[in-house]
Amino acid sequence: MVDKFIPTSKYKVTSDYEGTRLDNCLLSRIKGLPRTKIYSIIRKGEVRVNGSRCKPSHRLKKGDEIRIPPHFLLKPVNLNIDQKTKEKIVNNIIYEDKTLLVIDKPVGLASHGGSGISSGLIESIRKIKPQYKKAHLVHRLDKDTSGCIIIALRLSVLRELHKELRNGHVEKLYLAIVNGTWPKRLTEIESNLKKNILKSGQREVQVSEEGKKSKSIFRVIRNHNNMSLVECKILTGRTHQIRVHSSNAGFPILGDNKYGDKKINRLMKSKGLNRMLLHAKKISFPRLGLTFSAKHPPLFKKILSK
Repeated sequence: MVDKFIPTSKYKVTSDYEGTRLDNCLLSRIKGLPRTKIYSIIRKGEVRVNGSRCKPSHRLKKGDEIRIPPHFLLKPVNLNIDQKTKEKIVNNIIYEDKTLLVIDKPVGLASHGGSGISSGLIESIRKIKPQYKKAHLVHRLDKDTSGCIIIALRLSVLRELHKELRNGHVEKLYLAIVNGTWPKRLTEIESNLKKNILKSGQREVQVSEEGKKSKSIFRVIRNHNNMSLVECKILTGRTHQIRVHSSNAGFPILGDNKYGDKKINRLMKSKGLNRMLLHAKKISFPRLGLTFSAKHPPLFKKILSK
């Protein structure tokens, strides 16, 4: 329900949000405004930075003045994290110190709320401990992707890690099981990817000349029974990059309901597969001396052995 009307306001960017994307800044500062609404007011030009329209991806500088249009805030819903979700998160912590939290994200848990999801990983984490209250996602994983995800517990650390991501100094390694026998000679896939936001708020990505450049490096680990276990290193961090690249190459990821083979997915589901077989195996920040790895999901070995 609508709580209260907030008139037009202005925010002067401090060092806390220097280098941050415009959309991420607004998501952090405007609590109670749905994610879809924030993207809508940016796209319509109702949000202005130094008097000009900007894209959601615009990087902010210290001293920039953001005009935030009038809006209605929704009443905050007091969502208590259920014990099962809490245990899943706590039991999957890979690394923790005063500044960072690294989690092997469980399948089925969205990185954040939105698009019909009231509470995701980051919202749940903020409720587990008082010291997690100001936690922020450093990057995201799709709801049905498991594996390494990094949470910053301080804004200064968030800015530093975002800078490394922005400058392409981060290495990400994934595991996937795809339909078909992946040829060993197919080691690189490069294409332009364009992201579309659907009315539902969900994202869909297509290969398009108008899109942004993307590149993935693939290595076959094992071919078996018309399935392939592949390792993928992404050189760019586009939305759904691995899923689109593998699907367009003719080797869709098993269990991928958006870009996969519907007939094969139905068959696999009848045999008990209830997830997409994509796993974030490792993420490294070489310049900062940080490397984190998640264990291989037992299901991957089980699927291939069958």
